[in-house]
Amino acid sequence: MTLLRVATYNIHKGVQGIGPIRRLEIHNLGHAIEQLDADIVCLQEVRKSHRVEARFFSDWPDVPQAEFLAPDGYSATYRTNAHTRHGEHGNAMLTRWPVRSHQHEDMSDHRFEQRGLLHAEVIVQGLAVHVIVVHLGLIKASRVRQLAQIGRFVAREIPPDAAVLVAGDFNDWGTTVRGAMQSIGLESLEGQRMRTFPSRLPVVQLDHVYSRGLIPIGQHVPRGRIWGQMSDHLPLIAEFKLP
Repeated sequence: MTLLRVATYNIHKGVQGIGPIRRLEIHNLGHAIEQLDADIVCLQEVRKSHRVEARFFSDWPDVPQAEFLAPDGYSATYRTNAHTRHGEHGNAMLTRWPVRSHQHEDMSDHRFEQRGLLHAEVIVQGLAVHVIVVHLGLIKASRVRQLAQIGRFVAREIPPDAAVLVAGDFNDWGTTVRGAMQSIGLESLEGQRMRTFPSRLPVVQLDHVYSRGLIPIGQHVPRGRIWGQMSDHLPLIAEFKLP
């Protein structure tokens, strides 16, 4: 039996706090992601570059955050969602399995939020698993349209019999996401609420892993004080068996 372990984690650009007292957490995040021991790690709010932060922090990594966070033996796939005055950030996927291909699609619904999806085809024990990493908008109407876009993307780009994972920060407190994912044949383990936000005292689940064509086993959120210090989200880990 091959067990597939998948994690999704919004890393808050590797920095916590604001102003002159903000602190760099990217090094702690690197150790934490290695401890997750996930075959596929889906990341949101990943910095490719930021000129101001690179000057402020003497130990700012010399490489983009996706590459920096990839444990030994993992490849990093990154695509930018947002271009800002001082840099850019987006979604990333780290995996210990080969990546056959990857692409990006813009999901920006209005000019105040730049959003996108990262799609990668990962080969796990000979099985093609299509991984979509998302970070949806803050406005419900935007999320509804972005969820519809995900449905169109899956129908257009992924074979109907292929294994699919859609993971990320959905920014939704209700049942909108679950209904939209179910309508395109993707399910998650909803029996137990996995609170992921805010990390210091989590009360809601904003982060999910939805799947099709895989056998879900379980999911959990790691606990401990350190997890509440590195990002405003907690990671969500889901486990599957291959069909």
